[in-house]
Amino acid sequence: MDIAEIDKNFEIKPINEPDVEWFEIPQAPFSLHGVYYDEAEERFRRMPQEIANQVNKGVAWGCTHTAGGRIRFMTNSPYVAVKFVEPAMAAMWNMTWIGSCGFGVYAGGEFRGIISARPATTSAVDGKFAFEGIRYLPSLCLEEITICMPLYNRVHKLYIGLKKGSVVQKPKPYAYEKPVVFYGSSITQGGCASHPGNDYIYQLSRALHFDYINLGFSGSAKGEEPMRNYLATLDSSVFVLDYDHNAPTLEHLQETYYPLYETIRSAHPKTPIVIISRPNFYHDPSVSATRRDYIKSVYKRAKKTGDKKVWFIDGATLFGKKDYDLCTVDLCHPNDLGMYRMAKTIAPVLKKALKKSK
Repeated sequence: MDIAEIDKNFEIKPINEPDVEWFEIPQAPFSLHGVYYDEAEERFRRMPQEIANQVNKGVAWGCTHTAGGRIRFMTNSPYVAVKFVEPAMAAMWNMTWIGSCGFGVYAGGEFRGIISARPATTSAVDGKFAFEGIRYLPSLCLEEITICMPLYNRVHKLYIGLKKGSVVQKPKPYAYEKPVVFYGSSITQGGCASHPGNDYIYQLSRALHFDYINLGFSGSAKGEEPMRNYLATLDSSVFVLDYDHNAPTLEHLQETYYPLYETIRSAHPKTPIVIISRPNFYHDPSVSATRRDYIKSVYKRAKKTGDKKVWFIDGATLFGKKDYDLCTVDLCHPNDLGMYRMAKTIAPVLKKALKKSK
């Protein structure tokens, strides 16, 4: 028996509206953020493939995951529909398909639901799966819509559907239009938020109203020279370095962390940099403390050189001490509570850094 036959809250609503008008993304006035569309490959991506290939296999594989991708616009349509084409779904034992493969819909800054991560058709289309879904909006006023893209999957084609004749306008600009660049691990990428938009980065963006680029790569953020050099080419309002988890050893951190800071600082002498150690500190406190102390020494070294635009956040504070064991799904990756606590702890520091970026 299908659970939707018993509980209608599990039902996937098909697109039956007769007056839907489809818009292929990207196109004006829809605003695309965090990713770009590669016309030659017909897919969205976070960074150029030729550079990703120089870093490592994980980055070469994950650079087309759409973590951090957002579509923003204004409309008075009573519904927002989405059709998209993905390759085979990224099934993960510790993360929902909604989080890895679905789309989160926000209206007026509030979460309005997810577009299903289950196939709209039972058969593959050219080796890829076609999906569709619709969310109805409670207001007919002109509202700002943000659609968050999958955290752990590729998207090859994307269409936004609105009621024919509805107003469609470009969104209001971010308070900080120059993006914050986040570089880090699977936690940075969004694992294991329950749906796109519950990752800590989008929560921060929602609270502080900044654009961003998510360069989190599961198991693959190791501070290599090609990645350091690529990060240094990006024009950012703030750089957030959060790759403690993926450095295989303390020695690796010692070999790469200060060079990463130094490469970015040399290219961007006035751009704020926020340095973070890993959040699940109390899972293995002795190892975490040793790594944390080294990362903090990088911060202190930077301060001694006269850098007034660098901040350090102790990962031990991100989940807090009380009920920290409730903050992950697997003693490593944050669940929604963990993501929320991370965002709340990082927000005051990032707010200061953003103010220094202007």
